[in-house]
Amino acid sequence: MTAFHVMSGADDVYSRPVINKIGLADVFDAIRLGMMDFREKPSHYVFLCLMYPIAGIFLAVATSSANLLPMIFPLIAGFALIGPLAAIGLYEISRRREVGMDSSWRHAMEVTRSPAFPSIVTGGLMLFAFFVVWLVAAQTLYLNVLSDVFPRSISAFFSEIFGTTEGMQLIIWGNLIGFGFALIVLATTVVTFPILLDRDIGLVAAMETSLRATFASPVPVLCWGLIVAVSLAVATIPLFVGLALVMPILGHSTWHLYRKLVAPPIV
Repeated sequence: MTAFHVMSGADDVYSRPVINKIGLADVFDAIRLGMMDFREKPSHYVFLCLMYPIAGIFLAVATSSANLLPMIFPLIAGFALIGPLAAIGLYEISRRREVGMDSSWRHAMEVTRSPAFPSIVTGGLMLFAFFVVWLVAAQTLYLNVLSDVFPRSISAFFSEIFGTTEGMQLIIWGNLIGFGFALIVLATTVVTFPILLDRDIGLVAAMETSLRATFASPVPVLCWGLIVAVSLAVATIPLFVGLALVMPILGHSTWHLYRKLVAPPIV
């Protein structure tokens, strides 16, 4: 039976896993290993991730009206904020394949049986709250820069964004604010969900481990964050269908990056 552990794990001891310092080569090797996991049973993983392009198309349609049109880009960018949680089932597949267990896609749902599942849910709620704050910040910025007069069409919207001084200010400040949100999420979650799935050490300890891993290898972690951001951005261009390919590869790669950043427990 699962139990709720926030500060520490099941043994009530605050764990501080050993952090490894990695290089850029380790990041690309993690991606290579993630692609190997994906190639093992690609049809299963694409099926598992169909929810992402479907959700993306739904969000685009839901915001296609004129007054919600400016929120399309923040919603797309928000995929990167909730991605660490969205890929939790893929971490489980990579974990099972790593130890030689059956890695069929149906085992992705077995994360619900993890002793740390309540902590994983709590971490997911935190990410969702962060996502909502990002949307509020993006809307507030738009209203402050371009007032509350919303475009009447997509062409008018793009003309306003790329053809006016205010639009360029919106692009610059929006990207700076978005970078700040992404940096915080990256530093606090780069290994948080994989380690919770691997060891029930508590949410706070997992996030602290993620921060230490980021500070120990800042350039590789930032490079990983850039790869994720660019990959997700490109994947959304063809009606979001690219997410069905990009999400599983990034998810599996995240697990292998965790293995490189955090040393295994001493038995």
